[in-house]
Amino acid sequence: MFSQKQEQAITDYLIFHQLPLDILLEVKDHMLSQVADIQAEENKSFEEAFHKTQKLWESEFKLTSYSLFYSEQIPVLLKKIVKEKFTGILKKSLLFGLASFTVNLLLIYFSADQEIYNDLFRFYNSVIVMIPFLYWIFNKNMRKYVRRDFKYQEKSFFTMYQRNFGIFAVSGNFIFQIILRGDEHLFRFFRTNDPVSVFPLIVSLILPYILHILIFFIIINFYEHKKSLLRMQNYLKISGHN
Repeated sequence: MFSQKQEQAITDYLIFHQLPLDILLEVKDHMLSQVADIQAEENKSFEEAFHKTQKLWESEFKLTSYSLFYSEQIPVLLKKIVKEKFTGILKKSLLFGLASFTVNLLLIYFSADQEIYNDLFRFYNSVIVMIPFLYWIFNKNMRKYVRRDFKYQEKSFFTMYQRNFGIFAVSGNFIFQIILRGDEHLFRFFRTNDPVSVFPLIVSLILPYILHILIFFIIINFYEHKKSLLRMQNYLKISGHN
């Protein structure tokens, strides 16, 4: 068994290495177990066993870059975990984005004319962009945990997902611009014999798909963020963060 002071020493060590709280707690369990094993097998004090454990983990805490999600350098361990988790989210987002893209194309064939298509296009894309917004509205207890400046002990993000929500502001802004403008190129290309310029057509095909991928990424990111917070609920209450 470890004293509260000893456990806090490990927590402080992991916070110093910029681990978000959800990852920190997982790593902390492994480190506590490793420290306990070293103490039992080598008859060392906590300080000696903890120091040896730090040496064993040293390579995992070397700094590296991951410019896709972080502007600053992060520990190798964090990069490994983030890369695995976000690759999974991105794959799901690509599939949902493809399904959404298919719906966008089907709207063309459900529309009798350009005006009806524009109305359906605006309505459908408005729904897509409203989903994460409504998720935010109906999860009011989580709002403080979504803020980028809200950190555990003012040093560590609560979850690895917390810093990604700015993507919604960017992608949402672009989708609103598309909604306001509507789209005439796709309808003209698929339903009329009118000539359509290649570049605007490609943009009309690709841009909504990319933006929908980003929206779905944020939705799944928010869901995973919420799950992580629920798993940490008891710890946060004990540590005084409600």
